[in-house]
Amino acid sequence: MTRQSNERAGRSGQRRRTRGAIVAAAAQLLAKGANPSVAEIAEAAEVSRRTVYLYFPTLEQLFIDATLATIDATKTVEAALSEGDDDGDVEARVERMARAIQRNAVDTEQQGRALMRLTANRAPGDGANGVPPRGYRRVEWIERALAPLRAKLDAARFERLVSALAMIIGWEALIVQRDIRALTLDEAEDLSAWAARALVRATLEELPPDKPTRASHSTARNAKRPNDESRERR
Repeated sequence: MTRQSNERAGRSGQRRRTRGAIVAAAAQLLAKGANPSVAEIAEAAEVSRRTVYLYFPTLEQLFIDATLATIDATKTVEAALSEGDDDGDVEARVERMARAIQRNAVDTEQQGRALMRLTANRAPGDGANGVPPRGYRRVEWIERALAPLRAKLDAARFERLVSALAMIIGWEALIVQRDIRALTLDEAEDLSAWAARALVRATLEELPPDKPTRASHSTARNAKRPNDESRERR
């Protein structure tokens, strides 16, 4: 990974953490029955009011995202990911994640459609330094499921795989599956799980074969010597 790629990944991670802190602060205030202002949320998140507005142009959008954060989606997806924390089978890891996210997309479909309406008219890249208007939790879950591949993939391939997986899970995928393909809920979940596995497999198949090590070359040379000596004796 180049220094530029590292810096870009670091900035992206920091933006997600900032957005997560704002959402968490709003969720905590709402859970107490408050109707918090931007100033109160900014104070709780330890950011400026300007930062809150950069990530959430309207309080309505922030409140919807904060409400979603309190739904059991986080718990169930985290449980699915924790189940395979020590599992090196990345296909199995992403399938568990995809199934958990799709089940929760069904349970929160109406909230998801509302959130999409609120963000649909935003210009591409609009927001704080081009940070996406939503989806940071999904990206974090995907990156966690793909963690065993970080050392195997270059930065470009890893980020492309994250983006591809983000397209086939969540509310957007569910709407395509239901509204366009008329799939049942079970069929929709199976499709996302299959697509997640296929994307991981396709990415791994792109990698060049491992180069033989110096030791293997030495072993190969040594293996030839008895034959060479026998020919000399003949």
